[in-house]
Amino acid sequence: MRKEGEVRIPSGCAVAGIINRSGKVFSAQKIVSSIANMRNRSNGLGGGFAGYGIYPEMKDCYALHLFYRTTAARQETEEFLRRHFQIKAAEMIPTRKNRFISDAPDIWRYFLLPKDDRCHLSGIDEEDYVARCVMRINSEFPGATVASGGKNMGVFKAVGYPEDVADFYRLEDYQAYLWMAHGRFPTNTPGWWGGAHPFTLLDWAVVHNGEISSYDANRRYLEMRGYRCNLQTDTEVITYLLDLLVRKDGLPLRTALGIMAAPFWDEIDLMDEGSARTWRALRVVYGSALLNGPFSIIVGCRWGMIAMNDRIKLRPLVAAVKGDYVFVASEESAIRAICPCPDLLWAPKGGEPVYGLLEDKSGRAESRL
Repeated sequence: MRKEGEVRIPSGCAVAGIINRSGKVFSAQKIVSSIANMRNRSNGLGGGFAGYGIYPEMKDCYALHLFYRTTAARQETEEFLRRHFQIKAAEMIPTRKNRFISDAPDIWRYFLLPKDDRCHLSGIDEEDYVARCVMRINSEFPGATVASGGKNMGVFKAVGYPEDVADFYRLEDYQAYLWMAHGRFPTNTPGWWGGAHPFTLLDWAVVHNGEISSYDANRRYLEMRGYRCNLQTDTEVITYLLDLLVRKDGLPLRTALGIMAAPFWDEIDLMDEGSARTWRALRVVYGSALLNGPFSIIVGCRWGMIAMNDRIKLRPLVAAVKGDYVFVASEESAIRAICPCPDLLWAPKGGEPVYGLLEDKSGRAESRL
């Protein structure tokens, strides 16, 4: 019988993220090298990247990346987009042949602004309007899937290993101040192009290692608040919960993350009276937003990057800092592969967020905490 350490059973997804907090853009080479270092954590059924700051010339437009399985799906979706948006530019996303990437859909991107009259008549704000349109496409247009739809950011994902996905999308052509990556090892859901990570809504992007056992409770709660969950993965609810708690309900990021990985009741009992009263109330009001099950996540948003484990730390997560850069990954080796001598390196505790926020002279980013 082989002993522990002599057998390696590949399991669990790989996640990685890098941000330059001063907003300086850099190539995708580092994030590709980092995620490729964890190849054995995925099985070729999904890989993807998110880049922030990649479309500076069109930064005021919503950049929709779309997968189309049929020409009819593209024609019907484009007619819908023309009715609801001003289309400033539209083109196929450049790709190259990669022998490990197959069954590719038609992949397009659109730079859009909501039509003022449509948005005004809808009686909702601009971001709600865009979010609803994205969920309508994913729900009502068979053969069409929105991969991402935020401003000055985009997602590039496919069925394959991450380094092959990067080659397929010619990721070397892009510069970003924040890169996130994922290597997928699906357990309960199929490996399909729309099911690869990151998952997005507006400027939110999430990559995830683990399993959300509270998915059905979270999904029902989100659907009661107007969201549509139909992308066949638990990661979708993480993305929508962040949007609900932070954008729609106006909670600080720190509070939203604390709701999703809430302190245990016995930990609350040890808090001072004011804090204990607050967290008891949050656990009651937002009980259906609690994420149960093992997870480590990396979140991209307009303010920067956040990473976090579940409360018990059942999935690995390592963080490091080097100058203006913050690194997070499933494994220390994935950080040291691109940053051999970090200034600081640590393994965050369960439920302890890692913040890599953009520097902002106005203090706006920090104020979101």
